[in-house]
Amino acid sequence: MTEPVLSFYDALADHYHLIFEDWDTSIARQAKILSAVLASETSASPLHILDCACGIGTQALGFAQLGHRVTASDLSPAAVARARHEAALRNLSIDFHVADMTSLAEIPNASFDVVATLDNALPHLDPDQLQSAARAIASKLKPGGLFLASIRDYDQILLDHPTMQSPAFFGENGTRRIVHQVWDWIDSNRYTLHLNITTRARDTWQTYSFHSEYRCLPREELTAALASSGFSDIRCLMPRESGYYQPLVLAKARG
Repeated sequence: MTEPVLSFYDALADHYHLIFEDWDTSIARQAKILSAVLASETSASPLHILDCACGIGTQALGFAQLGHRVTASDLSPAAVARARHEAALRNLSIDFHVADMTSLAEIPNASFDVVATLDNALPHLDPDQLQSAARAIASKLKPGGLFLASIRDYDQILLDHPTMQSPAFFGENGTRRIVHQVWDWIDSNRYTLHLNITTRARDTWQTYSFHSEYRCLPREELTAALASSGFSDIRCLMPRESGYYQPLVLAKARG
């Protein structure tokens, strides 16, 4: 992936938890929803899961808390360092690596039950990188293993071309926090996301700003990339079906 993507996540690592009203609550809630999806799709328990876009550990920590055996990797060394620290604080055993999802060369195991890439990580990739990532992920799954991704609903976004997300207000007087996004469209398919986190401690306000480029990834394109890499039974679960905050894409590795 490109240097700007790496810089975005390195800079965000110390602040990522602030986008949630309560990060620990979100960790537990997401793990419960995702584990229910995995249980309906797999027969093993506990599962051996690779989270190959783990960030600071939002899903990896939750999977480990539920008893799954977890390996986690990310492009960002700062994010991996933060995730490793958070796992240690919770006495969780997770095998961490710094690895680009387009190769996953640093991941020694090649027989995972599940490989996950969540929180809209795939739209950082151009078409060639997406194909490389699909092949790399397929190479890390056991026969019949499950790929699980979450992405924004870009089919709808391509129709609407939104320019912002409504601000979220967290906290109480004296510790208030405002999180919002502004989207600047580069062309009909690509946008620069501006993530702004404003925090108040006593009478002082401070704003942290982070920027990264995304491209819209329609489900048809992702399906085609997965199919050409040997995946089958490719389908999407919308939030109303899964309870998760983004659409989920599922696919099975060649048996």
